[in-house]
Amino acid sequence: MSDVLVLSAQIVRGLNDKAYEKRKAAALEVEKLIREYSASKETERVRAILDKLVQDFAYSVNANARNGGLIGLAAASIALGPDVAAYLDDIVPPVLACFADQDSRVRYYACESMYNIAKVSKGEILRYFNEVFDAMSKLAADSELSVKNGAELLDRLIKDIVAEQSTTYVSILAHPPLSHDDSMGPVSMPRTTAFSLPRFIPLLSERIRAKNPFTRNFLVSWITVLDSIPDLELVSFLPDFLDGLLQFLSDPNDVRYATSSVLANFLAEIRITVEVKEQQKQQSMKTYFLEQQKLSETASDAGESIKDGDGDDATLVKSSINSADGDVNWDAVSISETEGKGKGSWVPGQGVVISYTRIVEILMPHLSSHEEEIQATALKWINEFITLAKDVIIAFTPQLISAVLPSLAHLVVHILYTHIHVEIIKNVAVEVNRNLYKLILETPTNTNPSLQPPPYSSAHLSSVSPVDSSVLLSHMGNNKETNSINTLPLIYEQADPFDYQETVKALVHQFKNDHEETRVASLDWLLMLHKKAPKKILAIDDGTFPVLLKTLSDQSEEVVKRDLQLLAQLSSSSEDEFFTRFMVDLLKLFSTDRRLLESRGSLIIRHLCSSLNSERIYRTFAEILEREEDIEFASNMVQNLNSILITTPELSDLRKRLKNLETKDGQMLFTALYKSWCHNPVSTFSLCLLAQAYEHAANLLQSFADLDITVNLLIQIDKLVQLIESPVFTYLRLQLLEPEKYPYLFKCLYGLLMLLPQSSAFASLKNRLTSVSSMGFLHLIPKSAHTTDIRRPKGVPTKEDGIKFQELLTHFRAVQTKHEKTRKQSLQSLGRSNSQLNRNRHGRNRDRDKSTFPSSNLSPSTHLSTNKHIGSNAQSPPHSSDHKGGSGTSGSTSSGIISTSQPKRRLSAASNASATSDHGGNSSSRPQSPPINSSKRGIVYRK
Repeated sequence: MSDVLVLSAQIVRGLNDKAYEKRKAAALEVEKLIREYSASKETERVRAILDKLVQDFAYSVNANARNGGLIGLAAASIALGPDVAAYLDDIVPPVLACFADQDSRVRYYACESMYNIAKVSKGEILRYFNEVFDAMSKLAADSELSVKNGAELLDRLIKDIVAEQSTTYVSILAHPPLSHDDSMGPVSMPRTTAFSLPRFIPLLSERIRAKNPFTRNFLVSWITVLDSIPDLELVSFLPDFLDGLLQFLSDPNDVRYATSSVLANFLAEIRITVEVKEQQKQQSMKTYFLEQQKLSETASDAGESIKDGDGDDATLVKSSINSADGDVNWDAVSISETEGKGKGSWVPGQGVVISYTRIVEILMPHLSSHEEEIQATALKWINEFITLAKDVIIAFTPQLISAVLPSLAHLVVHILYTHIHVEIIKNVAVEVNRNLYKLILETPTNTNPSLQPPPYSSAHLSSVSPVDSSVLLSHMGNNKETNSINTLPLIYEQADPFDYQETVKALVHQFKNDHEETRVASLDWLLMLHKKAPKKILAIDDGTFPVLLKTLSDQSEEVVKRDLQLLAQLSSSSEDEFFTRFMVDLLKLFSTDRRLLESRGSLIIRHLCSSLNSERIYRTFAEILEREEDIEFASNMVQNLNSILITTPELSDLRKRLKNLETKDGQMLFTALYKSWCHNPVSTFSLCLLAQAYEHAANLLQSFADLDITVNLLIQIDKLVQLIESPVFTYLRLQLLEPEKYPYLFKCLYGLLMLLPQSSAFASLKNRLTSVSSMGFLHLIPKSAHTTDIRRPKGVPTKEDGIKFQELLTHFRAVQTKHEKTRKQSLQSLGRSNSQLNRNRHGRNRDRDKSTFPSSNLSPSTHLSTNKHIGSNAQSPPHSSDHKGGSGTSGSTSSGIISTSQPKRRLSAASNASATSDHGGNSSSRPQSPPINSSKRGIVYRK
């Protein structure tokens, strides 16, 4: 057919005209022609006109011609009316092509043309929904306001059509095959409608990544519309676009508000879906058991068993039991109930398929998002899923711990939406952590949540009414076949879905977190997991134990306490090998980190003693320290252990056992501690006082005369005197009133008094002994341990009691000899180093020294004395009025002579320094040490 016969020259000129009015008039002529041809069924003429409008106008290079073609196609659609469905394949594509035209007027007229086409075609336009949606999403961010306005008008029309006809309208033409797998969609969604949600979802997943706020607002509005249509069940496809939708929360207020509202609706739908399915499941169970009871009664009346029955009901019962594991297939029961009875009333959430696993996987990265709103939303969803999808959450616990625990100390206050809504992410994270903790705690260790529990479990019976429960129980007793299901619990003892090892790794990794709350929470988790499954986590060789030991150095006291609680829990539930390894490694840690021993040593040991067997701890420590090669550390450690033993309330029971040397257990405990306590003389002496082995303590004091009396030793004696005045040694002070029963106690305390310099400790002990000696008891003090034959009362041990005190004394002397040898070697090494340093310094500064110090009459000894006095006190303390004897020796010492042969003087000088440093008070207010003759310069006493 020629062009002349298709459109007249006047119409062609009008469609190509620049003026809109002339194009509109030409379009009305086209509408008149199409209406006539359509009425007379001349389809060929109609198609010819449409083809002319498409090829010569819509696809023309001239913008005015394209505008004319668009208005002509719209007029043709209006003329065709309901018959336009057959021609949409020719009309829609060229109009959609103009949506992307460079000319803004063409884009606007394309919107106008599509609006008229959609208004006429109505439900048929849904066949091209994806293409129209794609074009509109691009125009939503158009730079021209007129184009935006036109796109918004078209958008409203399409939304109305979708809302009204998407679930009901079936095209009059053959529906194209779906490219998406509809089998994964909801059961309730129709499959033959013109609109296909599965076919649309891939496009939505692609467009959801848009960054433009106008496009995002357009997408959110469409998601809201689609979600509001009940039969579509958009929530089933939520994983396909959830990730991009969460990103919208970082946009300005309008988009964020709409997105938050949509996400809240989705979460509410998921919650409703879970509730509906749970109700259907419970109803199916009730119906199943009631039908089973009826079948059982019918079979009994007929003299037949359910197992041999061949009726339809019996077949139904058998088919509803899974042949693989004997579990009841409740879905099969539910479906069978509705057969032949109609579909029934539709319930929101019925038949909805939700992929909880995919949703949780999408939420995981957003739990650590830098956008507070995204992070808070993800945390809220996870918190809901802990209740809604327990099985899925359990499998994701390691990843959730890594994401949630760092947020426990993340305090972020932010403003939500257009109204002020202050929320703290920390609180949400704390709630998630608490609920997840509770979920794991309540989950049985050896169950597989992927399997349904046995039909007769207490959980199911508790959800049934009392009447139904009695029916079920009676049925369980009558039906032999169903009683076989009672063996089902064996099936559930399969692999635990909870990954303990990965969870422990995630928790241990949190020890590096800077926030105290996170570290405390991770230790609480480990405590719970080990108590729940002690054989599955924290083995001695899994690499976790060294990390727990290192955590003892943490700055937070709460972290250290929980770490100690966990270590104690591990030790109490493990074999002796683990406990011994723990004690050895703990002492190694103290040895390498002396600051930890000083600052936290007491706290650590006390906490362990309160959680574990204190005697076992001390015995193990004693065995290890007895073989310790670093004797300096051994001495310090024994000193700390002894102080804890004497003063702390946690070790009161151990002190009571030490006092009872009548029993073999007490003797063995004393002997075990004594051998390692020998590394520290004062600790050994105080151990004897604590065990009331006063005779041996007196013999120990005789050995002190052979020791090098250092400042540290005098300080320890000073502290021991203070302890004697404490409530711990109340029994000892009362025993002073019974000298005939405890004669060696006086000798011990007087010997201690003789070791002390005249200080506050000396005065305190002297006053105590003077108050007792005034009662006339001094004559009862034995003159010698070998000549005095005093009847010992019951309770005072002798060699025959099982403790070989002479061997212990020999061991003490041997250990102290080793300490003296090591101390001398250290001093010699230090002296050689200082000498070498001085020689090097003297060689470098020889010329300068000659010019600075001219020759004088000073003797070499005087120079030596002067050099020795550098950095020391030149003034000696004043003579004490109550000092008795020993003052003339220093006066006979010549100037510049270093005194090394007077241990009495060494004791006084060192002890005076110790008294001053230990008490920190005014030295003039207490007795002073023996004087040093200040007229004799250069006298220095070796400490």
